[in-house]
Amino acid sequence: MTTERGKKLQEAQETFQQDGAPGHNAYEVQDFLRENCPDFISVDPHWRNPTGEWPPNSPDLSPLDYSIWSILEEKACSKPHPNLESLKKALKKAWKEINLETLIKTIDDFPKRLEACIAANGGYFE
Repeated sequence: MTTERGKKLQEAQETFQQDGAPGHNAYEVQDFLRENCPDFISVDPHWRNPTGEWPPNSPDLSPLDYSIWSILEEKACSKPHPNLESLKKALKKAWKEINLETLIKTIDDFPKRLEACIAANGGYFE
């Protein structure tokens, strides 16, 4: 059965790839994408079942991954938080403190990271 979200994925003209969150590797998630997404990069759901196309150590190509999360972590997680609300508040404050120049530089670096990834044949690069 195709869901409404599945119908939208089928109409999309993009290739779909998730990040490395453990829940994305679940058989149910991979089955849903196989059925509902015309072009997606599958992941190996388990190391004993190497059926996917997704590299096991994908390079950080998302601006959030290669830049923004480390800034947020440095600003918001320099000390332990007593609860989830404290962490959320610190992350929101840290996000507001990121200046526009930093965001522009991060986005401007994106093509350079793609070129580095291609030069490394998808392997490790800094």
